Amino acid sequence: YAKTKRPAEQAVLAGNGPTLATIALRPRLIWGPGDQQLLPRLVERARAGRLRLVGGGHNRIDTTYIDNAAQAHFDAFEHLAPGAACAGSAYFISNGEPRPVREIVNALLAAAGAPQVTASIPFGVAYAIGAICETVWPWLRRRDEPPMTRFLAEQLQTTHWYSMEPARRDFGYVPKVSIEEGLRRLRDACGQGID
Repeated sequence: YAKTKRPAEQAVLAGNGPTLATIALRPRLIWGPGDQQLLPRLVERARAGRLRLVGGGHNRIDTTYIDNAAQAHFDAFEHLAPGAACAGSAYFISNGEPRPVREIVNALLAAAGAPQVTASIPFGVAYAIGAICETVWPWLRRRDEPPMTRFLAEQLQTTHWYSMEPARRDFGYVPKVSIEEGLRRLRDACGQGID
């Protein structure tokens, strides 16, 4: 994924010109009702007792509630035109509310009715496990995703949050749903059997 994302974004932005306006949006960790990527994996691993925080989970990250990610696309579309301030640029999109990984992961798990994660492993151990899994999985011809990769270990250990000011300035993006409101909506949806 990471190997293809950057060249794809570069190709899109290279297409920007006097007759075609392009933009790249980089939403960070999208979650909410209907999520088929982040939340189901967290919940499955937490319920199986296989979820661990890397390095204690104290690093701050930002996430994006699904409605905010969609709103950013609509906002960008309304402002995008050849010569516009946002044309030919890339923008990070999030809720603009960075929190420690431990806090956001446990809040998402609580909203989905899954057990909290308290166990942690050191980054070096997670990275080594990732390297082993990356070697062994193809050798075993496994088609499922490995429980850890070096990329995942790095992502779980690294602080990731960005200013939303460029997106606000250039195309009016302002997150409308706070993390707390998003968690309430997620709890309501999960209470109806949606997770």
